[in-house]
Amino acid sequence: MQTEDTRLSYAEAVAYVKQGKGAAFSVIPVFGDDHESAEGARVFVLQSDNAGDFHLRFVAGPFFSAAYAANETISAAEIPASVAELRFMPTRCEEDWFTAQVQVLINRMVNAAGVPAAQMPDYLSAPNKAASPEVVFPMTFIERKPKP
Repeated sequence: MQTEDTRLSYAEAVAYVKQGKGAAFSVIPVFGDDHESAEGARVFVLQSDNAGDFHLRFVAGPFFSAAYAANETISAAEIPASVAELRFMPTRCEEDWFTAQVQVLINRMVNAAGVPAAQMPDYLSAPNKAASPEVVFPMTFIERKPKP
């Protein structure tokens, strides 16, 4: 049984966001050394800047940790071309969602997109693990041009 794909192309997602209909997101799992189990995720959220344009909110990090490897806002002009290859799901999001664990952020955006809750684990009840403030995740998550 094939379900209907409600995801949007990058161009469709940008149009959706610029029209003020909400946000659009895409998630890429990050696999561990065993290449079988996802240990984290890269989350790409297109959001309106409330001035007729948009930006990308990029969040990445391990599951079940309050430490993000990345939590950046990238202007439309600086969005890497590789992001245009992703498919996005229309949703809504709130700024305070970006302070939660990455899997909770994903869960909230999926729920806001109207995907049945039965398809997602209950991450909101999972225990929170935090890294020390000096912890840095030395990983490159998206292909960004270095700033001069």
